[in-house]
Amino acid sequence: MNLSPPVFPYPWAFEWGEDRYGLWQTLTYQGIDYAFRWILPWYFMMGSPENEQGRYDDEDLHSVTLSQGFWLGETTVTQALWQAVMSTNPSHFKGENRPVENVSWDDVQMFIERLNQMHRTLQTRLPWEAEWEYACRAGSQTPFNFDGELTLDKVNYRGTWNYEAGEWGEGALRETAEVKSYPCNAWGLYEMHGNVWEWCQDNWQEHLGQEAVCDPWLRQQPLVSVSARVVRGGSWSYFGGSVRSAYRSRHAPDDRGSNLGFRLALGHVEL
Repeated sequence: MNLSPPVFPYPWAFEWGEDRYGLWQTLTYQGIDYAFRWILPWYFMMGSPENEQGRYDDEDLHSVTLSQGFWLGETTVTQALWQAVMSTNPSHFKGENRPVENVSWDDVQMFIERLNQMHRTLQTRLPWEAEWEYACRAGSQTPFNFDGELTLDKVNYRGTWNYEAGEWGEGALRETAEVKSYPCNAWGLYEMHGNVWEWCQDNWQEHLGQEAVCDPWLRQQPLVSVSARVVRGGSWSYFGGSVRSAYRSRHAPDDRGSNLGFRLALGHVEL
């Protein structure tokens, strides 16, 4: 495991520093800022125990070691940044500081390719599923990365624990919120629970297994265009059980919806 700090700052960074959450650096594109947080390498228990409320069978509990650190977006990508890069805004719920949504996995790959042309050392990507859950948990092993019960002042979700058609909790927003509207987790990452589903890089695997693994993406098969891709985090329109740290879901790579967005990662992982 490489615990050495990263080369810092990167050549493209406009601002950088260290605060109580750790190292950060900011990419600026056409006047739009996007901050990354350094996520230290370590190990964690991915998935959920059998007695966790709301658990599904595909949340296999197993030890995962991340041998190298990586950078992860402090927030999901905003409409302002997407507009600056792609000159369009496909989002249903408009607002510069709201997450861009209604974007497919394929759309996101085009965005990443175009953004990375900004600087020869810029290599943004989507996080892998294991990286996403590790960062979401931020050292926690409970259903959520915060203390206390799930409430609408902590997470933008449907406001009900289970899904019932047409039912919403009192006070549910019923649309996306601006990024940084809810408290960040212990590593300075915002809205890892709720608001919009977040695309991950992985092909969908129905079961991850209970075997301890190191850097699980190294065992991934090459991406196949027709394979479903992983999404994580739940969304404004989904029920409480689906915004848990361990909850897993999937979409076809060309699916779009008003609850589908993403955040960027930087780092070492290539297939």
